[in-house]
Amino acid sequence: MNGKVSVAGADADGLAAWIAPGRTALLIIDMQVDFAAPQGVLGGYGVDMSVVAPALEQAKVLAAAARAAGTPVVFIGLQTAPATDSPAWRERMRRRGGDPDSDSGLCRIGEVGADFYGPTPEAGERVIGKARYSGFYGTDLDARLKAMGVDTLVACGLTTECCVDSTVRDAFHLDYHVFIPTDACAAYEQDIHDATLKILDLNCAILTSTDDVVAAWTEAA
Repeated sequence: MNGKVSVAGADADGLAAWIAPGRTALLIIDMQVDFAAPQGVLGGYGVDMSVVAPALEQAKVLAAAARAAGTPVVFIGLQTAPATDSPAWRERMRRRGGDPDSDSGLCRIGEVGADFYGPTPEAGERVIGKARYSGFYGTDLDARLKAMGVDTLVACGLTTECCVDSTVRDAFHLDYHVFIPTDACAAYEQDIHDATLKILDLNCAILTSTDDVVAAWTEAA
């Protein structure tokens, strides 16, 4: 599976109407140092960050096109602290061989690991901090989107099977129309990326590409 599924029965004009700037926001999820940079926590564990680099570049392209078209860009990032590590979170870490009593962790508030990496927010753009996988859990993201008149989302980010998946599912349950440019998402293993996209396509979202989204927003600009 190449991650691209055509929008059923839709031409470019149809997609342009579905993701029109007046109704749509671009969500950039967890493109942060700890998840995407060689100097981040996962890079320090030896995870190959080259596999996510193409998605970072495509997300930059999407952000530029959204800004040019007047589509709101919303950055969502994991922000953790020892106080946000719930008992279930800590116990899962312990059972997987980690040290739940350590102050270190992914995307700690105030540390460089939580900084956005690749695409970064511009002045005035909305930034949503979260302590769990979904951008909607424990945040005011839904209220902010509704206040902007948004009912459609273009969602990209890291990782496909975790925070992108969780955010997209919650968005669908909150009655948003969700489009995923598959080349602007990534997982550290290709089969996991592909399987997640197949499942989301079946249940929660419509798969598209960065090129198609950019073409639609360029037409609208």
